Amino acid sequence: MKRIAAWTGALVAIALAAFLILGPGIAENSMNKVVGTKATVSPRAEALHRSLTIADLHGDTLLWQRDMLEASTRGHIDLLRLQAGNVALQVFSSVSQTPRGQNYQSNPDNDQLWLLVMAQQQPVRTWFSPLERTLFHGQKLDAAVAASNGDIIAIRTRADVARLVAARARGQRTTGALFSVEGLHNLEGDFANLDRLYRAGVRMAGLTHFFDNQIAGSMHGERKGGLTPLGRRVVREMERRGMVIDIAHCSHACVAEVLAMATRPVVSSHGGVQATCRENRNLSDEEIRGVARTGGVIGVGVWDAAVCGTEPADTARAMRHIRDLVGIDHVGLGTDFDGAVTAGYDVSRMALITQALIDQGFTDEEIAKAMGDNVLRVLGQTLPAR
Repeated sequence: MKRIAAWTGALVAIALAAFLILGPGIAENSMNKVVGTKATVSPRAEALHRSLTIADLHGDTLLWQRDMLEASTRGHIDLLRLQAGNVALQVFSSVSQTPRGQNYQSNPDNDQLWLLVMAQQQPVRTWFSPLERTLFHGQKLDAAVAASNGDIIAIRTRADVARLVAARARGQRTTGALFSVEGLHNLEGDFANLDRLYRAGVRMAGLTHFFDNQIAGSMHGERKGGLTPLGRRVVREMERRGMVIDIAHCSHACVAEVLAMATRPVVSSHGGVQATCRENRNLSDEEIRGVARTGGVIGVGVWDAAVCGTEPADTARAMRHIRDLVGIDHVGLGTDFDGAVTAGYDVSRMALITQALIDQGFTDEEIAKAMGDNVLRVLGQTLPAR
């Protein structure tokens, strides 16, 4: 009996070790896939792409157990691939809770992320706290900035944006990193925690993720309601502080209420449009017009549920619809790379989107705006001065 117990204990220990060592990599490889594309880039598109100041409104790299400064075969984003794709600014979002199922129609407010958190051997304080998970992600981003020898700089103010643009104009490969959160459930119902997020460097926040929370209803929640009283207070405070409000994943009622309240540009950081891909999370034409009225930008994604395909042309078609509906000043990129999505390419091949926009008839000036200048404008209008 003792021998059986010993063998059982040994097998459990081996299984646990394998889970801790191999589990995170297996999980990411199964969720952040690159399936390839038939698209190619012409010399003209490549030359134009190298002249652009490219900004991506949404990437979930901080969720995963890898060093963004090291080249990786996993996922979609690391520093070397950002440089290869000529990306000047990357918004790094903190995913702090995901529900079981994570479907697009309806999800309860529960948490399956704790298993990945434990497998990645994160601090115990993060195991069951969305707030602590986000604070941990902020520490990861700060550490990457500090260790990058100036290749990555934190973007927290308008002055930081100006410094980034000047560095890129001098030919430096500096990439700006702006810290965001995907769902303000990580406030854990306490308004005071917004200050903790701000002090941790958060300068953009999506109000909801895949479930309703104490701030607002989600497009994928059970009730899909609008802003709560706490949510309205949070929106006003975000605007006062210079934090960009992100309506991605918000219910239609939430979107309408935010746009009615907004006095600064609002973004939809990642998604698509109903006109080219009829998925419930994508924006209607009226919602697109509403974002445009605030002076905001709509970041178009690269995965199937956002643009009904994984080819660069699918993304470009959605961007063209926004341009044709409300003008080029409101078109942007929001790839959702590393967001548990299947993509046709990773961030190193962003020139494919430049080529697709050329193919859709965009002018060089329009491409420059859509690929990054519009996002930089919004940040320059919204972030704190210093």
